[in-house]
Amino acid sequence: MSVTFRHYHHIQDYPRVSEFLIAHHQPGNQDGNWIEPAWEYMHFHSMLDSASLGKIGIWEEDGKIVAVCHYEWYLGEAFFQFHPNYHPLRAEMLDYAEANLTGISRKDGRKYLGAYVNDSDPEFITLVQGRGYEKDAEGTRPVYRFDLPDPFPAIPLPQGFRLTSLAEECDWAKVHRVLWRGFNHEGEPPMTEAELVDRRKMFDTPKARRDLKIAVVAPNGDFVAFCGMFYEPEGKFAYVEPVATDPDYRRLGLGKAAVLEGIRRCGLLGAKIAYVGSDQTFYQAIGFKKVYNSECWVKYLD
Repeated sequence: MSVTFRHYHHIQDYPRVSEFLIAHHQPGNQDGNWIEPAWEYMHFHSMLDSASLGKIGIWEEDGKIVAVCHYEWYLGEAFFQFHPNYHPLRAEMLDYAEANLTGISRKDGRKYLGAYVNDSDPEFITLVQGRGYEKDAEGTRPVYRFDLPDPFPAIPLPQGFRLTSLAEECDWAKVHRVLWRGFNHEGEPPMTEAELVDRRKMFDTPKARRDLKIAVVAPNGDFVAFCGMFYEPEGKFAYVEPVATDPDYRRLGLGKAAVLEGIRRCGLLGAKIAYVGSDQTFYQAIGFKKVYNSECWVKYLD
């Protein structure tokens, strides 16, 4: 049968794309696709433009997904996921993205597309360069890996601080506060019901486990560092997202402790490797090593 195209239908296709990403994951993420927990996190983040989900494109053959073209949180981005035998769809998928996933620049109101292409895919890089795209180095999305040690070392904490999880202490106001402050918002966060619902939605996703959402508790009882953690059992890997430390408590090793505790718990479940989508020196100091860069190539279309 020939490859056919159709638009994404969220209810039926969300789990099918999840299964596609899991089925074609290669050890060390050498497939170059998104790992499945990133797909899950995308769909339950408060920043998601859910009204545009129908613009995601799906290619199928014999009723099975072979490629997906999608944005992450908003239009203007394009990410490309492939069955290993269907990379020749690159040009068709880029055509689709240019026609359906463009955004409007906040700077000058121009229509644009940021196409994310792995630096391990020279044919795709040649394609976007030939189409007039230019690399935006600031938009690079790195993927790093951490191989779990055996035995897992002890995780130190300053005196008076302790580790917990949302399975043990689920307080969405504390989660909201540490993430608000940890991502450098000024002042105290708004504690409306809607804000707390959004926080819960981010972390109580369909496959999430509260025992893998790790917090560091200060002597006063506040959450002062937090690490969201996902575990994918078929691929036996962990995924770190997000991590935040209250600025009043930085440089104490608290964020590192939260990350390592989440990874350690995933290791007890069977994880052999952990991934993070960041090249911050914070992660490199823990021991994460680069797998590849997903480079952002930008083109203005008007």
